[in-house]
Amino acid sequence: MAGGEPGPGDEADGRAQGPSEPAGRAPAIRPFLLTAGRVAGGGAGPPLPVETQVVATSAGLAALRSLAFEQHDIVAACRRPQSVAELAAGLRLHLNVVRVLAEDLRAAGRLAVHVPNAGTTQDISVLRRVIDGLRAVPDSRDTLRDSG
Repeated sequence: MAGGEPGPGDEADGRAQGPSEPAGRAPAIRPFLLTAGRVAGGGAGPPLPVETQVVATSAGLAALRSLAFEQHDIVAACRRPQSVAELAAGLRLHLNVVRVLAEDLRAAGRLAVHVPNAGTTQDISVLRRVIDGLRAVPDSRDTLRDSG
């Protein structure tokens, strides 16, 4: 362009950004790809409740380098206990993806899972934290719209 201004596709230092340069993390990966099409974890029971607390085990932290992508991120984030809803919001992952992967990680001994008793789930402060966590989870429609 005239005047030495970079044109479209040029970076500020004058190098053209080629198609082979990495673009960073994909903005939207369909949830079923992350869970291999599964909508429930390895356990035969119902999905983990959103208020379920998850924390990394020592075995999970020791295996951190060998875990791939989202499983790595989940175990790393679970160095401190948090609810499934908070974890999904913090990692910007679909809630059901986190449920499935957390079940897989629990079955592999990488996460410890603590389902609160019914009395705790009636505590208004817990419910407010869960609601806040759910509100922070991106809507998959927004994610798909942003990537298009």
